[in-house]
Amino acid sequence: MRKHHKLLFHHHLRRRTSKPYTSSAHLAAPFSFPSGPACSSSSSSGLRELDLLLTGELAPTPRVYHSIITACAQSKNLAGARAIHSHLSRSRLAGDGFLLNSLIHMYCKCGAVSDARHVFDGIPTRDVVSWTYLITGYAQNDMPAEALGLLPDMLRARFRPSGFTFTSFLKAAGACGGRGIGEQMHALAVKYNLDEDVYVGSALLDMYARCQQMDMAIRVFDWLDSKNEVSWNALIAGFARKGDGETTLMKFAEMQRNGFGATHFTYSSVFSALARIGALEQGRWVHAHMIKSGQKLTAFVANTILGMYAKSGSMVDARKVFDRVDQRDLVTWNTMLTAFAQYGLGKEAVAHFEEIRKYGIQLNQITFLSVLTACSHGGLVKEGKQYFDMMKDYNVEPEIDHYVSFVDLLGRAGLLKEALIFVFKMPMEPTAAVWGALLGACRMHKNAKIGQYAADHVFELDPEDTGPPVLLYNIYASTGQWDDAARVRKMMKATGVKKEPACSWVEIENSVHMFVADDSTHPKSEEIYRMWEEVNTRIKKAGYVPNTDYVLLHIKEQERETKLQYHSEKIALAFALINMPAGATIRIMKNIRICGDCHSAFRYVSEVFKREIVVRDTNRFHHFSNGSCSCGDYW
Repeated sequence: MRKHHKLLFHHHLRRRTSKPYTSSAHLAAPFSFPSGPACSSSSSSGLRELDLLLTGELAPTPRVYHSIITACAQSKNLAGARAIHSHLSRSRLAGDGFLLNSLIHMYCKCGAVSDARHVFDGIPTRDVVSWTYLITGYAQNDMPAEALGLLPDMLRARFRPSGFTFTSFLKAAGACGGRGIGEQMHALAVKYNLDEDVYVGSALLDMYARCQQMDMAIRVFDWLDSKNEVSWNALIAGFARKGDGETTLMKFAEMQRNGFGATHFTYSSVFSALARIGALEQGRWVHAHMIKSGQKLTAFVANTILGMYAKSGSMVDARKVFDRVDQRDLVTWNTMLTAFAQYGLGKEAVAHFEEIRKYGIQLNQITFLSVLTACSHGGLVKEGKQYFDMMKDYNVEPEIDHYVSFVDLLGRAGLLKEALIFVFKMPMEPTAAVWGALLGACRMHKNAKIGQYAADHVFELDPEDTGPPVLLYNIYASTGQWDDAARVRKMMKATGVKKEPACSWVEIENSVHMFVADDSTHPKSEEIYRMWEEVNTRIKKAGYVPNTDYVLLHIKEQERETKLQYHSEKIALAFALINMPAGATIRIMKNIRICGDCHSAFRYVSEVFKREIVVRDTNRFHHFSNGSCSCGDYW
């Protein structure tokens, strides 16, 4: 019965892959052997056997050559690799197929794939190993198109791909993300009866997962007679990349029940998925599970744990993880820097950035983008300008994201004209994101003139984006220009643009409760509204005054104040106050930017009710405590 179903599955697959995969031939890159000084410099390579071979103190046997080639591959010593290649090419073993294949593998490990291709092209009699090593080299060096381009040539040469060859082809297909290519590779694996091999099967489901075809990935996983840690990790990583934290966690637990131990790859995927949904309690549970299992806190896993805590609203835990990492890499430093930026902790971010520089770590684009974002969120214009100029000192070329962040820095500070001049002087054509940053700043500072100008550019460059029309409407509405606001509203209606409905959610005892404005669907809605009325009364006595400027409707003042009181984040806060124990930190997630009135109300709630409240919106985190916010009201 199982076999019958499987034949149907594969028949369906073949129908979906009727066209063969074709690719143009690839030219080998120019190659020249090192001579003289290049060979003599091998003493600095640290390969003692190569030095002895070059001086004639060691006989050039296949075993010696293979030993040196293996050492070069492991150390990724390209200079040594080229020296041994030069020596081998002049020896009596120059045509040895085994050693030539080893050279291909060595060059690929050293990242010199063009050198590997030169060796491959010069082999008089290739075998499957020759093809597999070169294909794997292309796949592992981020050259998936070149890897797949070898498939037609290999088949024309009448070589049957092995399981190892297929895993590399599937890795390349997953990197390309092409739906058709992957299905054709699957059909070919079925043709060669390799689809039941656990390693090929794991590569198949990983390929489908990377191509966002999780339905096919699950079907492949279910058909595997024998599963291993690789297949489980591929499935879990697929759901994590999709952002499906709930399923990722469920599959993680299922993996444990089936007797497979989690690896650092497993934990990294789970933490990444939980970070995207801000599931702090589940993240803590998985972290505790990892500690109990005896997993070492490597930088690779620590970076994802750090990111999970930071994105779930716990900077205290994020800092603890950072402090406990023995061998921090640049990703570790950048992740912590990004966390400071997201929390609006500009001064802490600047101090952290200077610490990175003090340690002599080579900075990259992400480092500068994070510190620029931190300066933007913290109002540190002087420092932001300094760091933007500093990029050239580190040979880091500004990318479009850096220009977006710099426009945001100037715009948030109210320097709208300076920001506009900066956009005009950019060495590249401004994108919709650049104009969008300027438009967002105009919304903050209620500048309709520059806002309309920026919006026109965004409409032209990215007409599908629904955010800019909403921002422009908000600018006109907030400044009382109701005729212009109506014009924009009419345009939105004509083009089918709809404002994204605001929603907020809060996690309590591993359950997520979601709310929208004026929500009456929750079973405890009456109790929630009574709680907010009590909260509203108490914070008004403490000095809270509703800011009706944030009601962007042309209605009476009394109606405006009523509209303010039932925003989704306020309903979520009232629910949390009812259901969480006294003193517990409340963490609320929101799908759009928190409104200014809610921000003011939350500051008073944190003081009156003696609560710490963390709100994560689309832009950043706001940590309310004792009547103040971590952003310093600069947002």
